[in-house]
Amino acid sequence: GSDGSTVADRARNAGYAVRAELPGAKKEDIAIDIDGAYVSISAKVNNQIERKAGERVLYTERSYESYARSFELPQAVDSGSADAKFEDGVLTLTLPKKNAPKTTRLSVR
Repeated sequence: GSDGSTVADRARNAGYAVRAELPGAKKEDIAIDIDGAYVSISAKVNNQIERKAGERVLYTERSYESYARSFELPQAVDSGSADAKFEDGVLTLTLPKKNAPKTTRLSVR
């Protein structure tokens, strides 16, 4: 997106692979919520720049950004087997598909 973050997902037979670029984020500032087929990713990025002259601080500049993306996958996710990895500013989610419930036929009494 325009904030420097992108999300890409690929469907696999067993599930979905989702990759989100989150430059400047720390893994402890990332939240991932899964509710059936709905997936939400949010992150907060805090940046601080300090300019010094010797030991004296001339100024400190802070910026705060937030990132949030939500999307619906074609099939529900098995959240108990889902995995998230964050490395070099890239979040990678492995989201296995939840087994579809079996159809049950009721007998008429």
